[in-house]
Amino acid sequence: MTIEIRVPTLGESVTEATVATWFKSPGDPVTQDEMLCELETDKVTVEVPSPASGIFGDVLASEGTTVGVNALLATVNEGAVSEKAARPTPIAKPASGESSSFDVMVPTLGESVTEATVAIWFKAVGDTVAQDEMLCELETDKVSVEVPAPSAGIISEIIAAEGATVQANGKLAVIGGSVALTAAQSAPKLEDKTKTAVASKDISDAPSAIKAMAEANITRNQVEGSGRDGRVMKEDVAKAISRASTPATQPAATIPRAPVSADDASREERVKMTRLRQTIARRLKDSQNTAAMLTTYNEVDMTEVMALRNEYKELFLKKHGVKLGFMSFFTKACCHALNEVPEVNAEIDRNDIVFKSFVHMGIAAGTPTGLVVPVIRDVDSMSFAAIEKAISEKGARARDGKLSMAEMQGGTFTISNGGVYGSLMSSPILNPPQSGILGMHKIQDRPIAINGEVAIRPMMYLALSYDHRIVDGKGAVTFLVRVKEALEDPRRLLMDL
Repeated sequence: MTIEIRVPTLGESVTEATVATWFKSPGDPVTQDEMLCELETDKVTVEVPSPASGIFGDVLASEGTTVGVNALLATVNEGAVSEKAARPTPIAKPASGESSSFDVMVPTLGESVTEATVAIWFKAVGDTVAQDEMLCELETDKVSVEVPAPSAGIISEIIAAEGATVQANGKLAVIGGSVALTAAQSAPKLEDKTKTAVASKDISDAPSAIKAMAEANITRNQVEGSGRDGRVMKEDVAKAISRASTPATQPAATIPRAPVSADDASREERVKMTRLRQTIARRLKDSQNTAAMLTTYNEVDMTEVMALRNEYKELFLKKHGVKLGFMSFFTKACCHALNEVPEVNAEIDRNDIVFKSFVHMGIAAGTPTGLVVPVIRDVDSMSFAAIEKAISEKGARARDGKLSMAEMQGGTFTISNGGVYGSLMSSPILNPPQSGILGMHKIQDRPIAINGEVAIRPMMYLALSYDHRIVDGKGAVTFLVRVKEALEDPRRLLMDL
């Protein structure tokens, strides 16, 4: 039975699209919902899936062709078998008995996360694996995800190599359901096939993007592709042109390097940025470009907080099973100040200001792979012990790369502690869409004047970066003064003063 592949609905008022890329050729076997091609409109890129399993038939609209809604693109012969499909598969089969195979799929990545990068494979083609054994690690914008084996067997094919970008629910590999063949027997042919598949992979940019680059007189390396496998789409070219027209806000990554001598180049090492690091760079630069960011400073005498902590830390640990640190004091002080200056806890949504009657506190944490900001929800209603336990648990999960996307979303205010690394003073960058972030720093003994006399006190500089579009200078200074007052006299927190 021949099934027609037609142009799907493209969106309101959109009547035509350009065929950007075909992922299949005539005669290729296809499975239901497998992506056949990518269409490009003025605004979005649309993927066209196969409506049924079978053999890919004729291509009626080649790459670069402009097609209307419901136009015929290609055909699929449902249930047919081609020469390609009839060839021996790489799945290991036992000497006798029935064999089965299992697809290794991309797991759920989190809300609004649609793709990931294959960071590392722990197994190679031909390796024997046990059920639930870790096969590979995926990297998203925020977290790392381990992929376990759905069944015991032999890795017969790796579809997504290290560094490949995969979509949610995409196929990563295939596991043969029998371990009768040894890895040594099955590995050579499988590895050769995998290498051939990778080597023959042809990544071509959308025809409309190639034309747009030529018209704008920009090169391919000036454009960051957002399509499948890094393909450059028409909208990517438009973004590159927009960045080039505003050099003051142009990301550093697009600025050409100065000439490097051959001797220096031989001593350099080029390492691809991880998705996490790319996201950090993009979000921080977007924050600077979007918000009217300003920083105000103050200093706090930590004498009283340190004395209180030293007096009760052993009893606190004995009763609650967690150490009493400084973060709970700062968190409580910030919640106290946010109650008086609510705009620091608000955000801008188009022409509206959204005020929050709760505090979801982001606690910035450095990890081996980069900065992450786990969020402690409703921290304004938590006790000192609950705050310390939450910070300890979130910090451990962050270092182990176990945080979920949900645990890093929804924050209303952030605290960043550069003091743990020895920073004496800094200006933290906002974590959008939040309007405020408090920077803590190193506690250092300094001489200060008290009642006309010089005394040595443990002092800390505080920095509040805020969005001046929503927070006025008076509000920012008031917030920082209230934090200072609460820390220099912790009894104010109990008295709500």
